[in-house]
Amino acid sequence: MTRDEKWLLEEKYHGNATVAYAADAKRLASGEPLGYVIGWQPFLGLNIYLDSHPLIPRPETEWWTEQLLTNLEAKLPIGSFASKFKFLDLCAGSGAIGCAALARLPDARVYFGEIDPAHTATIVKNIRENNLDEPRADILTGDLFGPFAGLRFDVIAANPPYVSAGRALPSSVAGYEPATALFAGEDGLDIIRRIAKELSKYLKESGTAWIECDSAHAAAACALFAEQGFDAQIRTDQYGDSRVLVVSFP
Repeated sequence: MTRDEKWLLEEKYHGNATVAYAADAKRLASGEPLGYVIGWQPFLGLNIYLDSHPLIPRPETEWWTEQLLTNLEAKLPIGSFASKFKFLDLCAGSGAIGCAALARLPDARVYFGEIDPAHTATIVKNIRENNLDEPRADILTGDLFGPFAGLRFDVIAANPPYVSAGRALPSSVAGYEPATALFAGEDGLDIIRRIAKELSKYLKESGTAWIECDSAHAAAACALFAEQGFDAQIRTDQYGDSRVLVVSFP
């Protein structure tokens, strides 16, 4: 029995090797990701459900989200001032990043922006199933910043599509996860390029944006923000790979 099969057996079937478990084990053997088979993915102490098959949250995303939230917890006061703090999970997918923000920043208002309306119900489920404060959440559907006209955010966190069109991915990824959440043009920078061009209209002067990127083109992504007048720094993930851009006004 593989590690994933053991996890599936314990977490979904509570140790009972039923007929349904056997069917799910076959799904695993065929290459389907464990998160889709079991139905959820752990993320910073939350269970992130994947009913609409959004991109499965990765350990690298979990790692930098933890760094971001730890940083904010040290700075953000409790009470009325914090209630004006606006956090945007852009390209939200399952809403994992925004849900973690709801859990860890008890007074902040958290916005979720996602282009695919199919994921709205999944985000709502993740808020409710994790017993988070739903009145502090706003879920808007649209293309990048389109739904957020007139709003400025203290923090914008994004895990946008950033895979180059010609890059080969494992079949367990390419065959199951949504291509629209993975690929971003020939150089993998189409979405990040758009974010860089529009960011100044939506980020507060004192705000920061944390944007995940491919380690292979982190320097190019960083340059896109520098060209727009931002201070942009590359941070590595837990594996030592360039993974996230931290962007602010100079």
